[in-house]
Amino acid sequence: MQITMQVFILAAAIALLVQTTILIVLFLQLRKTTESVNKMVGDMHSRVGPILTRTQILLDDTQPKISALVEDAAHIVYLTRAQAQRFDKIATEASDRLRGQLVAVDRILTGTLEAVEDAGSQVRRSFWAPVQKASAIVQGIKIGLDVLRSRRTASPARETSVEQEDELFI
Repeated sequence: MQITMQVFILAAAIALLVQTTILIVLFLQLRKTTESVNKMVGDMHSRVGPILTRTQILLDDTQPKISALVEDAAHIVYLTRAQAQRFDKIATEASDRLRGQLVAVDRILTGTLEAVEDAGSQVRRSFWAPVQKASAIVQGIKIGLDVLRSRRTASPARETSVEQEDELFI
């Protein structure tokens, strides 16, 4: 039993030695990696440092210009809004005036058309009514003369046909 114990102790010692060796190797590798990373960070810092410095200078130079640009844009928007309000006021006023003028023109045209219609009615009554009466009288005289002529020259058979025609006409 003692031999097995010694074998186990020996195996444990070897395992402990292997583990220690692995830890030492890992420590050395980690140190190497840390140095490499530090070196890369230093290189990157030396390369990025001037870029950041230039960027900062550029931002410092352009920041007042950007502020002025924003102020100018705000002023332009303010002026544009004022002009749009002025234009809206003028357009509304012109529209109202035009509407009033159109109403006035409509009233004038309506009055004129009513006057023309009244004048036409008066002309019809005063001129055409007597003309129609005179025309009717002339037509009546004409028919009367035609009837008298036709009686003198008409035969009895003709009279019946004329009467039949008159009955059909009526």
